[in-house]
Amino acid sequence: MVRLALLVATVCSLFFVPWLLVKAWILPLPDTLQQQLDEAVGHGFAGAIVYVNYPGQPGKQFASGWHDRDAEIAARPQALFKIASISKLYDVVAVTKLVREGKLSLDKTLADYLPELVGRIEHADKITLRLLIQHRSGIPNFTDAPNFWAAPTATFDASLALILDKPANFKPGTDYEYCNTNYLLINKIMDDVLGYSNFRFIQERILNPLNLNNTFSSLTDVNIDQVMSGYHVGHPYNLKADEHGMLATAEDVGIFLRALIDGTVFDEGEQEIYSSVYKYEHAGWVPGYQSFAEYDQDLDAIVIAFYSTTDPELYNWNLSQIINRRFFKILKRQQRQQ
Repeated sequence: MVRLALLVATVCSLFFVPWLLVKAWILPLPDTLQQQLDEAVGHGFAGAIVYVNYPGQPGKQFASGWHDRDAEIAARPQALFKIASISKLYDVVAVTKLVREGKLSLDKTLADYLPELVGRIEHADKITLRLLIQHRSGIPNFTDAPNFWAAPTATFDASLALILDKPANFKPGTDYEYCNTNYLLINKIMDDVLGYSNFRFIQERILNPLNLNNTFSSLTDVNIDQVMSGYHVGHPYNLKADEHGMLATAEDVGIFLRALIDGTVFDEGEQEIYSSVYKYEHAGWVPGYQSFAEYDQDLDAIVIAFYSTTDPELYNWNLSQIINRRFFKILKRQQRQQ
C-alpha cells in the first residue's frame, strides 16, 4: 500500500509538471555546448547566448536562434543583453569600495542615509546598509506591485512610492526575502554620497580597469541594433526598446565575474568586506530577458547564459536552469575526456 501511495503521488506530481521540463531534463546529454544551446532554442527560446570562462584561457562564445526573430537576423555571441539583477553584483562591489574608503558604513541605517524615509518605511532606524545588501530588511518589493511589469516605473520616486507607508514583511534581520527595493535604495544612497551617478563610479573603478567596454547603464547609451531582441509569451511585440537598466555582452559579464571570484576587481582589504555581505553568482529577469552568471568551483569554470524569451508562469525560467546544469555536466564530461 505504501508503494502504491508513493507511485500515485509521483504520477500526480508529474501531471502538474510541464512535460517540456521533463523532456529537457531526461534527453540524452549532447556532446557539445553548441548542441545543447541549439536544443534549448528547440525548446522554445527565441535566442540564446553562452560564454564560458576558464582562468588563463580565452573565453569561448556560443549563440543560437535569433538576434531579431522578425527580421530573421541570427543570434550574435557579442550582442548586448539586459542583465537585470546581475547588476546587483556590480552594485555590491561599488558599495564595498565606498565602505573601504570610509564613505559608507555597513552598520549605518536607512534613517542615517535617507532620514526623509523615517515614518514612511517601517523600521528605517534599524535597517542597516548590510541588511539592505543581504535582502534582510523586510521592506516590501516594489516590483511585486500589481501589474508592475505591464507599465514599469521609470524613476526612483515613482518606484519608491509603490511601497511607502506599507507595513514591513518582517522585522529587519529576522528573515530573508529577495527585494528590488533594497537595491533601489542602495543606488540612491550611493548617488547621494558620491554627488553623482553611481554608474559613473562603477565605470571608473570597475569597468575601465577591467577593459569592459561593452557594459552600459541603459539603452540610451547604446546602439539599439546591437541589443538582442526579447520576447514574452503571450505578448505580440519585441521588448528590446523597453528600458530596464544595465546591458552587457556575455563576455563582459564573464570577465567581470572572473575578476570578482579571483579578487582582481578589488583593492586591498575589499574582498573580505564583499565576502562578508554577498554572494558570487547571480541571475536576472525582466520581460523578454533571462540572464545567469554561474560558477562551478570544481571546474573553476564560469558560465554566462542569456535566454531571450520569458513567460508569465516562469516555465522558461525553470527550463533555463535545467539547461544551465546540463552545460556544466557537458563541461565536466569534456574535462574527464581530456
